[in-house]
Amino acid sequence: MIKILIENPLILLFLVAAIGYPLGHIRIGGSSLGVAAVLFVGLAIGSLDPNMKLPEIIYVLGLALFVYTVGLSSGPSFTASLLREGLRNNLLIAGILIFVAALTVVVQKIFHLKATITVGMFAGSFTNTPALAGALETIKHLAPKETLNQLVTEPVVGYSIAYPMGVIGVVIAISIAQKLWNIDYVKEAKSLRMFGSLNEVLNVRTARVRNQEALAATIEELNEKHDWHVMFGRIKRKGRFLMANPSARFELDDQVAVVGVEEDLDAAMNFLGGQSSEDIHFERSEFDTRRIFVSNPKVVGRKIKTLHLNEQHGAMITRIRRGDADFLAHGDTILELGDRVRVLAPRDNMNAVSDYFGDSYRAVSEVDILTFSFGLALGLLLGIIPIPLPGGITFRLGFAGGPLIVALILGTIGRTGKLVWTLPYSANMTLRQIGLVFFLAGIGTRAGYGFLSTFTNGGGITIFLAGAVLTLIAAVTTLWIGHRLMRIPMSLLIGMVAGLFTQPAVLGYALEQTDNDLPNIGYASVYPMAMIAKILLAQALLSIVT
Repeated sequence: MIKILIENPLILLFLVAAIGYPLGHIRIGGSSLGVAAVLFVGLAIGSLDPNMKLPEIIYVLGLALFVYTVGLSSGPSFTASLLREGLRNNLLIAGILIFVAALTVVVQKIFHLKATITVGMFAGSFTNTPALAGALETIKHLAPKETLNQLVTEPVVGYSIAYPMGVIGVVIAISIAQKLWNIDYVKEAKSLRMFGSLNEVLNVRTARVRNQEALAATIEELNEKHDWHVMFGRIKRKGRFLMANPSARFELDDQVAVVGVEEDLDAAMNFLGGQSSEDIHFERSEFDTRRIFVSNPKVVGRKIKTLHLNEQHGAMITRIRRGDADFLAHGDTILELGDRVRVLAPRDNMNAVSDYFGDSYRAVSEVDILTFSFGLALGLLLGIIPIPLPGGITFRLGFAGGPLIVALILGTIGRTGKLVWTLPYSANMTLRQIGLVFFLAGIGTRAGYGFLSTFTNGGGITIFLAGAVLTLIAAVTTLWIGHRLMRIPMSLLIGMVAGLFTQPAVLGYALEQTDNDLPNIGYASVYPMAMIAKILLAQALLSIVT
């Protein structure tokens, strides 16, 4: 059986995935490993034979697919977060990395570890292959030829021993922290009001306008003044029905349909004058509502207010369903392929509105191979470009950093002329999951035998324990300072921790814990800086601990 798996890497790949994925859904003490279990199954199977490992291209492809799809979906939120808390978040991560690098020097002195093994242990405890590669490149340039082979091998030994705990330790830290602090991820997501990141329970009520103050401003002005997160639909005025456009004004005794979550509905209806005894939401005599798939590339990547739906079709979008999430539509909301928009329009115009958005399920299930492949190729190209730094040091963004940065840019842009860079939600999630499984299976099988053999030989336990200490201190310190002192919402913070460790497996675990996309935002906001900082620190450690 072992011989068959060695000679048939595709069978090995899918066997690891088939065993690991269901194991990840087994809950122990209320928590589960999730997709990260694929990594541990890969380690176990890879330890059976030194040749039991998947080709490097498998995990490189998986890593590139995963970070590229995460970047595409996180682009707009990442840009917005940089304008708000980005500097604060990155300063926290930078401070943690510098602190742990200093702690690494202390550990090296206490246990009398070799400088090369120490640097590999540092890279492994943060699960950062580019940092290891940067250190190896420095050694190749500086080491004497007669000792080069040994010196290049030693960082890999330290890396392989520390790496598994670099994943397990972070997952354990997050699991304990969220239980210890009784984190309610649903409540957090609602308070953040990140549209599209959670499944809000939206309700519809009919208000009767009795407050004179409600007549003094347009609907848009009322929303801004009172910070209502509601959407007004149709208005019934003296027996006739009108569209509640942002520029419209209420009149006394109007009845208006209001959409939103309960707390916002209460605030809006109390101000307007209370709830009406009549429910006009289901009235279909003049206006109708319909759920429509956004499949027309011409409307994808555009803000709703730029579509001029009211002027062209007398229509308006009241809410959007993206994946499993329902959220209110706003003028600045950018439409994505696969969105299902709830449209309010005159009955006679509804078919024209449907045609305008496309309303094709088949179209939103397909991937634009041109833009997807070209964008990913640009990211991979960026990743291999050497970037010079003072002191003759160079580093590369690698197959993770390059695609992520390009994807964040393209995801923020959305479209360039007729080219749509984003993916349909369903296609993005499928490619992301496949990429993550490929990556975890690849690195698990490749590290399995090296981990077991070096761990059982002399010094392995010391390196393992030292690496575990570095990992746990970094994770626990970040969680404690971030949540308890800086009051960063846990949903974002555990994504930041995954970004600190530049670890897709931890991000996958974080996403399963929160059941929303907020960890992606935290991950993307600190990942580039964390990766670059670790590459530089790994190379600096070589000179400090030598």
